[in-house]
Parts: sequence; C-alpha cells; structure tokens
Amino acid sequence: MLIAAALLLAGGYFFFGGGGPAPGRSVPLQGNRHIRPGADRSFRYNTDPPTSGPHYSSRAPWGIHDRPLSKGLQLHSLEDGGVAVQYNCSGCPELVLKLRAIVRRYRERVILAPYPTMKTRIALTAWGRIDSMEDFDEARIVRFIDAYRGIDHHR
Repeated sequence: MLIAAALLLAGGYFFFGGGGPAPGRSVPLQGNRHIRPGADRSFRYNTDPPTSGPHYSSRAPWGIHDRPLSKGLQLHSLEDGGVAVQYNCSGCPELVLKLRAIVRRYRERVILAPYPTMKTRIALTAWGRIDSMEDFDEARIVRFIDAYRGIDHHR
C-alpha cells in the first residue's frame, strides 16, 4: 500500500512538472451529450468558456482560428483531448502573436481562438479544467497545455 502511494505521488510529480498542484482548477463535469448545431446557445455552462457539457458531434480543427468558435465545437475538441487557448482583447496584436507562437509548437490537439465575451483576457480550457489570466504567462500556458493535451475523455 505504501509503495502504491509513493508511485502515485511520483507519477504526479513528473506528470505535472515538479509536484505542484495540477494546472488550472477543476470544474464539475456537465456530461458529454451530443446535440444538434445551435442547441448549445440555450444551455447554461458552469464556466465561460465551457469545459464540459452538451456539444456537437464534430470538433473544431486543431490550430489557429481568427474567429470565435461555437461552444459546441470547442467542447467536442476538448473531449477529444484538446486544449483551447482563447483571448478577449481588441487592439492587442502583441498578445495574439505570443499566443500564436505557443500554439504553433503543437501539431494537434491545441486550438487558439478569440472569445470576445469572456471576462478575462486569456483563458485555457481542457475537459473539466480551466485557467484564466489577465497577463501573458508563457510558462503557465505551456504547463497547462502539456498537462492536458492528448487525454481523451470519451466513455
């Protein structure tokens, strides 16, 4: 029993890069039911941007988007092991360039898109996880992506 606990702690140490708490905060899951396009507009998600809940049967393409993504598309992407990096700012080309540079490091399972209605400048989402920030923090963003990218959440 003691050996199992030690292995679990060691795995968490290496998985989360040094033994600190998991990046972002955990959010109660709201299911993963597939809905028709547009039906996501009437659902009350427990975070904004959402981290789980009803979503479309298709996902958003991995990579950089210049327009906001529907909640239904982004959620299916998260369920498929993706991480979304979203921003809310106008007239901030330097921030967008920095975020693009990070997202370009990953061939798949990462999305960058504007999200003009969220309350913070930057939000990172994965299935059941969120991290929001006002200022660019490259290490924090990369740590979140590396912790959750590629974890499939289909049952």
